[in-house]
Amino acid sequence: MTSDKSGSRVTGLVFNPWNLLLLLPFIALFTPLYNQTEPELIGLPFFYWFQFVIILLGVLSTLLVYRMTRSARTVPPPDDGPDVDELDEGSVR
Repeated sequence: MTSDKSGSRVTGLVFNPWNLLLLLPFIALFTPLYNQTEPELIGLPFFYWFQFVIILLGVLSTLLVYRMTRSARTVPPPDDGPDVDELDEGSVR
């Protein structure tokens, strides 16, 4: 994880429970779940309209996760030593 100069937000891979919603669209990979023709919806077999529903569900879950995590503040890691910029400049004594 790295942090920007303002120190207010940590970038990188950070676990957030909202991210678990991103697993929802992976239902589409389990084909035996929806490999059937009945029930039909507006003349479309279940196989096709279920895929449209999963796509819509994926878009909505991604949007929800984005909205809920975009302003999440995280605690920067503890300061273990000098910053890379300080080492590069030789200002560490």
